Amino acid sequence: MASATPAAPDHTPDVVLVVDFGAQYAQLIARRVREARVYSEIVPSTMPVAEMLAKNPKAIILSGGPSSVYAEGAPSLDTAIFEAGVPVFGMCYGFQLMAVALGGTVDDNGAREYGRTALTVSKPGSTLFEGTPTEQSVWMSHGDACSAAPAGFAVTASTDVVPVAAFEDDARKLYGVQYHPEVLHSTHGQQILEHFLYRGAGIAPDWTTTNVVEEQVAAIRAQVGTKRAICGLSGGVDSSVAAAIVQKAIGSQLTCVYVDHGLQRKGESEQVEKDFVAATGVQLKVVDAEERFLTALAGVTDPETKRKIIGREFIRVFEQAQAELVAEAGAAGEDVAFLVQGTLYPDVVESGGGTGTANIKSHHNVGGLPDDIEFELIEPLRKLFKDEVRMVGQELGLPEEIVQRQPFPGPGLGIRIVGEVTKERLDLLREADFIAREELTAAGLDREIWQCPVVLLADVRSVGVQGDGRTYGHPIVLRPVSSEDAMTADWSRLPYDVLAKISTRITNEVADVNRVVLDVTSKPPGTIEWE
Repeated sequence: MASATPAAPDHTPDVVLVVDFGAQYAQLIARRVREARVYSEIVPSTMPVAEMLAKNPKAIILSGGPSSVYAEGAPSLDTAIFEAGVPVFGMCYGFQLMAVALGGTVDDNGAREYGRTALTVSKPGSTLFEGTPTEQSVWMSHGDACSAAPAGFAVTASTDVVPVAAFEDDARKLYGVQYHPEVLHSTHGQQILEHFLYRGAGIAPDWTTTNVVEEQVAAIRAQVGTKRAICGLSGGVDSSVAAAIVQKAIGSQLTCVYVDHGLQRKGESEQVEKDFVAATGVQLKVVDAEERFLTALAGVTDPETKRKIIGREFIRVFEQAQAELVAEAGAAGEDVAFLVQGTLYPDVVESGGGTGTANIKSHHNVGGLPDDIEFELIEPLRKLFKDEVRMVGQELGLPEEIVQRQPFPGPGLGIRIVGEVTKERLDLLREADFIAREELTAAGLDREIWQCPVVLLADVRSVGVQGDGRTYGHPIVLRPVSSEDAMTADWSRLPYDVLAKISTRITNEVADVNRVVLDVTSKPPGTIEWE
């Protein structure tokens, strides 16, 4: 079985643990901590406190959660965590859990608050609130409310219906707020979080992308030793940055394998050889596997099955490439034992690898791998968010065209065709996708959106009129989305004239397409990709 290399050691000196009580925002909390230049990791609320403390955390944050602290089976926490001398910051459910555990009062008094709420700061010079307005907007999501703080705590903020919306105990370095400071709707939330980290916990903001590169280079060198590694290079941000880190660590011991599976977008093969190879000098082996993938996908329409087939074929192609590389080594018989992948933290979470997270879809780097994989995995980006990966890429000096490239799924256009994948359908979608990307670039919108999947509804046809004749063509779906890290997303409000130009060009220039539609669904409830 494969084993993964974490993006940072478990005992990073200044690690902040985010204890996940089932919160939808646990990953966002961790990301906000990192934005404050402090390294963070998420751990489950079921982890024994002794194990948490063994990680030598400089601070602990208790996340929100959907439960009532009084509900049967609700997540709990050993009170030893508050007696260990480690600064603790409770948010929402974590705040209430702290209050109850230390002798305060939390009850269901009808003081429900959801969404934007006005917060009044009663002690503006406190550790958390110094330098922030006495009246500020925060994001609430609670039914129960804290009506009395535990002994030793100063109440530092309230709302119209909640008397204790924040409390602080500087002596024990324990802090809490009823709201969600991690979301952008809490206008001074990041400042409050940084006050806890810097002032309450005394942590220096010195975690940078340079740290990530240095730690990973050292870890990869120790892991690989004198053996060889191969990397699946797609030309996207994730695989490119992962390959660049490994190249920096082991140099010529790495060979990048570019699988031309026929599922790429227009011009991507050329980009890999032109941009990435020129920038890094990495050894590149190109494998023409288009026919193999199309044969394996023939007749398949179920999206999860398509993902697993693509993941399986990727691994089999790599095993074949490994055998060829070993054979080329001749009598030396060098051992190609490692596979480099650009797996990111959101990939792991959505594949069921995150704390308490359901399996939304398998990622071909995570849930789509076969059980009999012959490689040991190197995943230097496994605990990083996309924006952090881009910063690492910039640190490594990769070309802007690669670092700022919009995300593209590992299974490629195979999961942007709703229906069976065929060569003809891929060519059709490639042209439509190219037109959309070209027009978005011309309008200067590349940095304004997270990505714009273009989807072909291959098994759907609609009536149209083109050239004074009746047509029966396929619809194309535009899915422009805005996001920070792909955990949540909203549809992008693109200018109508840009949408009109994209639609006109696609229906005029792409055969068998007579309709272009716009997807205006957020995530949740929808995912970014259709399949």
